[in-house]
Amino acid sequence: MTQPLPRLSPEMLVPRLGEYLIQKRLITPENLQTALAHQLKETEKGNPILLGQALIDLGFLSRTDLDQAVTEQILQLRAALQAANRSLERRVQERTAELQKALERVSELSQLKANFIANISHELRSPLTHIKGYTELLISESLGPLTDEQRHALRVSQQATAKLEGLIEDLIMVSLASRGELSLKLEDMDIHRIASLAVKTFMERAQARGITLRAEIGEDVPLVQGDPQKIGWALSQLIDNGIKFTSKGGSVTVSVQREGENLVIVSVSDTGIGIPPNRLEEIFEPFHQLDGSSTRRYGGTGLGLSLVRQIIEAHGSMIEVQSAEGRGSTFKFPLLAVPGAK
Repeated sequence: MTQPLPRLSPEMLVPRLGEYLIQKRLITPENLQTALAHQLKETEKGNPILLGQALIDLGFLSRTDLDQAVTEQILQLRAALQAANRSLERRVQERTAELQKALERVSELSQLKANFIANISHELRSPLTHIKGYTELLISESLGPLTDEQRHALRVSQQATAKLEGLIEDLIMVSLASRGELSLKLEDMDIHRIASLAVKTFMERAQARGITLRAEIGEDVPLVQGDPQKIGWALSQLIDNGIKFTSKGGSVTVSVQREGENLVIVSVSDTGIGIPPNRLEEIFEPFHQLDGSSTRRYGGTGLGLSLVRQIIEAHGSMIEVQSAEGRGSTFKFPLLAVPGAK
């Protein structure tokens, strides 16, 4: 049978009351031990009482002294709680101020990095233009005849120059995006044509690697709203990644399909190495590679997917990733159809 609890009283809020009463010299240690024994005895008899009542029953303490001691203890506890709250509030304010300073510093560093990238990229453009121009003059033999070996060497240099030029343009786009200056030239665009052109551009490279590259474009795909140049660039990056991370005998599929009246879903799927589930977000971090070792198998700066996401989000859309290790990945995003487009 459950024993009845003692009636609720202020004394229940006071810890270690006996020690406090001894410190106040209202009772002796012997009085306390006797009262505790009396309290236990009453509890065993089914009549639980509080320590204060036991002291009163035994004549060791008056009700007035007990009430006074309990009141003092409650006031002390309240003061301690208020002091603790003030200390906590002060610490929260200090930590908040420190966090704000840290965030401001991160913002400053991010701005400095963006400015540095923009400046160095623009500075690289000038000498690259000269290299590109003179390479083209040499290849065209405007500066004199070439041997086959010289022509081959210049072709290799020309390809490297084109790759470097693309990287510089990517860096400039990164700096603009990080400063919120990524501008879009929105228009009614033919996503069918853009996707087909992107696939055609990478067809030779895919074939050279033994990879099947194909397009699956619905016949009823309408015009969509977007920036043709930037959507084309984003799509090219996704195809390039798909080819890069797919082994010989695999495939990369570009799909453009209408969904309902207002959306067109664009996706790029591959049968490549896939991405670990816990690292899906990392692939969108600028200058980040999942394989960061000095002997990493796959090249690249880690800028592509970061820019792809920023371009897609600038269109008011979102890019979704579905992937399984060893089974490939799918990147897809929706675009708004032009109202009334067929």
